Amino acid sequence: MPYVHNIDPVALQLGPIAIHWYGLMYIAAAFSAFWLARWRTQDAWRGFMRSEVEDIIFYGMVGAIVGGRLGSTLFYHFDAFLADPISIFRVWEGGMSFHGGLLGVLIAMGWYARKSKRPVFAIYDFIAPIVPIGLGLGRIGNFVGGELWGAKTTHAWGMIFPNALPTSLSVDEIRAQLAQGLLIDQARHPSQLYQAFWEGVVMFILLWWFSKNPRPRMAISGVFLIAYGVGRIGLELVRQPDAHLGYLAWGWLTMGQVLSLPMVLFGVVLLIMAYRRRELKA
Repeated sequence: MPYVHNIDPVALQLGPIAIHWYGLMYIAAAFSAFWLARWRTQDAWRGFMRSEVEDIIFYGMVGAIVGGRLGSTLFYHFDAFLADPISIFRVWEGGMSFHGGLLGVLIAMGWYARKSKRPVFAIYDFIAPIVPIGLGLGRIGNFVGGELWGAKTTHAWGMIFPNALPTSLSVDEIRAQLAQGLLIDQARHPSQLYQAFWEGVVMFILLWWFSKNPRPRMAISGVFLIAYGVGRIGLELVRQPDAHLGYLAWGWLTMGQVLSLPMVLFGVVLLIMAYRRRELKA
């Protein structure tokens, strides 16, 4: 019988204040990024000092949150924003776009590079390997919140997400119907966990290994873009697109794939440029 998703998205209720697991994932992501960045400063050849880490993480988090919310609004939920403009500030409820967050981080790091008088790709290459852990935590937050579920599946690990059902049912009602052999066709891929594994584990190992030794400037950034883009394009095939967008074409093309393809192409360009120039500064 498929697992029925029944996780309370609220980690702690303090009177009128609800602390969501999704928000805690962002806090954990910030701490992991801070620790990993400090670890990377131990290698003098990287050219970064521990005293800079606080500023780098601060700029990066601001860029990720602002860009993520704006990206989600512009790419996926513009109509909902028009109906409830205040919703853009409720970050703890979810609704973040990776592509928007990435643009926000790039802009914020560009600003920091100008302020610190550093080459912008020196910053990008430095932070790229510390990002995946935060991405994985964010996907776990999506899973806990029961959002961004996958497409329907007949595999044994398929799950029932109550919010994805065509009619509102309690968890007990769902389990009762499953016991009768009903709702089996509503099982879905836990695509949030697939993405958490790819983005938070595979990409972290790949980028940490690749950046262990000096690489040509832009190379690490290129690998990051390619790894994320390829993984996202592939995993979108088992992820349910946003209901108000659906598939954009051919019964499988999604907005996530459209936004990820340029990442892959740009990543390839960066790698080619990096190894032609071979400026070992990463």
